[in-house]
Amino acid sequence: MNFQVMEPLAFPIMSPGIHFEVRACRYGGAVKDAVHRALGLTDDEALAVERILGRAPNHLELAMYAVMWSEHCSYKSSRTHLRRLPTEAPHVLVGPGENAGVVDVGDGVAVAVRIESHNHPSAVEPYQGAATGVGGILRDIFTMGARPVALMDSLRFGSLHEARSRWLFEGVVSGISGYGNSVGVPTVGGEVVFDDVYAENPLVNVLCLGVMPTSRLVLGRASGVGNLAVLFGSTTGRDGIGGVSVLASAGFGDAEAEQAKRPSVQVGDPFEEKRLIEACLELLDAGLVVGIQDLGGAGLTCATSETAARGGVGMDVYASEVARRQPGMEPFEVMTSESQERMLAIVTPESLDQVLAVCGRWEVRASVVGTVTHGGRLRILDHPGGDVLADVPASSLHDAAPVYDRPASPPDDLAELRAADPARLPPPADCGQDLLALLADPAWVYRQYDHQLFLNTVEPPGGDAAVLRLKAPGLPKAPLGAPSKALAVSTDGNGRWCALDPRQGTAMNVAESVLNVACVGGRPLALVNCLNFGNPEHPEVMWQLSESIDGMAEACRVLGIPVVGGNVSLYNESRGRDIDPTPVVGVVGLIERLDARPPGVGLAEGGRVLLLGQTVLTLAGSLWALQVRGHRGGTLPPLDLGLHARLTELVRGLVEEGLAVGIHDVSDGGIGVALAEMAVRSGVGFDVGGIGDHAALFSESPSRVVLCSEGHAVEQVGRRAQAAGVPFSEIGVAGGHRLVVQGLVDVGVDQAEAAWRDAIPGALLPA
Repeated sequence: MNFQVMEPLAFPIMSPGIHFEVRACRYGGAVKDAVHRALGLTDDEALAVERILGRAPNHLELAMYAVMWSEHCSYKSSRTHLRRLPTEAPHVLVGPGENAGVVDVGDGVAVAVRIESHNHPSAVEPYQGAATGVGGILRDIFTMGARPVALMDSLRFGSLHEARSRWLFEGVVSGISGYGNSVGVPTVGGEVVFDDVYAENPLVNVLCLGVMPTSRLVLGRASGVGNLAVLFGSTTGRDGIGGVSVLASAGFGDAEAEQAKRPSVQVGDPFEEKRLIEACLELLDAGLVVGIQDLGGAGLTCATSETAARGGVGMDVYASEVARRQPGMEPFEVMTSESQERMLAIVTPESLDQVLAVCGRWEVRASVVGTVTHGGRLRILDHPGGDVLADVPASSLHDAAPVYDRPASPPDDLAELRAADPARLPPPADCGQDLLALLADPAWVYRQYDHQLFLNTVEPPGGDAAVLRLKAPGLPKAPLGAPSKALAVSTDGNGRWCALDPRQGTAMNVAESVLNVACVGGRPLALVNCLNFGNPEHPEVMWQLSESIDGMAEACRVLGIPVVGGNVSLYNESRGRDIDPTPVVGVVGLIERLDARPPGVGLAEGGRVLLLGQTVLTLAGSLWALQVRGHRGGTLPPLDLGLHARLTELVRGLVEEGLAVGIHDVSDGGIGVALAEMAVRSGVGFDVGGIGDHAALFSESPSRVVLCSEGHAVEQVGRRAQAAGVPFSEIGVAGGHRLVVQGLVDVGVDQAEAAWRDAIPGALLPA
């Protein structure tokens, strides 16, 4: 393929410190060759590649740039906005840019955390899409030197009344459980949302948490000219080729198009992953690895170019030395395959025999596939000393990727949407029946997962946040009798809020996740995010993304939480429309002293029911408005981040000091659902008053917590709340077998429990 340079064109492509003045290659008035388009590169990007190389790229080089300059790998539409997030704090050891964020939790222990999306693969092949999402996020964690100890998943689907949504839902849940259970890492929580905006494009966001001695931390970079690149793990096949560009390039809904995309979905092997975890951690413990990187999106191209670029070196890669599971694979297939369960380690020649011995002991295939070189060039050779098949600057595949400042403007109907106040809706004929319709227990999902692997899980799935004892093989041993530490982790996202106001909605998501961690006694340490949005070529989507990032940045600064990593998933669209903006955040917190299990979501017979925070009478963005009345619209209630910071610190202290026997934050479904969930999870009813009307019952105004305390503690809780400047009220008493909100609701605990328990499994039954 040869380009003929004819005339200069004004194609601005921005990159850090670089401005390309590109020249178009014209033939008969059109760009001559469309191969780059099939690979996912635009005409402008193909011309930029030629400018970098000073010549026309061959097919292998073009394929390498295509996968590395994809949205998935380069963040070319979002990078300019992501820079506005706060990422630093004294306890942050590794921030964004590496495989996972790492924070110091004291006593020589560090925690690694990462969240990733596997939305598009899961829409095409739900089992393998979800399974390999789990596999990929596990590798991000143990690549840093941490042992994965917990998974959480944040899932969104269309209505379960549709057969396709049920197929996607069951396939994704099975894929997560099939991989996580087999590899031996517990899935300790998450969230499940059903909304028609995700009907053809489910969201599958997976978070992983790992722990390690701080001394074992290793980064994904190459160094030392003459050092060797060792590929170990599974063989390389044709599964996943082009996945980062093919799967993320369009929406879903066309059956024939989806069938054609199936070969781009990777296939996972959890048993190989388990061996890989143990081999990798043993190599790191023995100090046999200079740098290490997993092979995820863009496969070997990504791993070799990123490790070389980070280390400021070059690398020669030998295609013939890559073990293959299928005959006849071309070099571009070898370099862009996304076959799972593979790692690339940089090792010294002196350590090679020991590295191969460790891999052999764990029955993990390993071979030398490259050599670290001077000069910063990434060269692909057919075999050592053989012909050069590709020769590109390693850094250009990552650092020189285009950065687009795409047009951004609010949706045309935004003012109309915000003016559609759900207060105009007629009040319910029976608030009790509406409350029952909002209850849904995700236990059917969690029963598919083993959440007690490692026996560290203190608070199981279904609570405000998961709680894990801070212990794992290889960690420094705490002195006998020393306080036990624990980790708290929560994932939260709300597309309903963000559709009305992406900036405030995202800030409310951050606030909710922080409050969930506080409800189990955790002090927030770090946040990771998964930003799920529609087509970035639509100005309204870029406006939503930019506003969302600003809302997250503001909330994190006020609440004192660094963003240590994340993921952006774009082109999420189905049935001809973009999904609602759906930023998902994961917050990790530290419980300094775990003497007893946190109070959890529940009530105690005879306990006093208290409300911390103030209810704002609005149903905008509420679950009641959408799920019961099918209404989307309104203006979100205000969020006072200063008040929220004081509330979270107050709640954490109350839990830590044992002044709560039950606790739950108020979010989806308002105070009505919060109280009902506390009742059905404990089997204890309540009788509360002073709520007002249905707007107060179902309002989702932020910064509120329902607390169940023993009578003698109420006065103390009130004094603490007053000192913190947090509104406080006693609204009723726990006990009996009915859920009573005076003047609004009177249903039996058994009725509520049946509605809560049967919502999801009942919807899966054939019609």
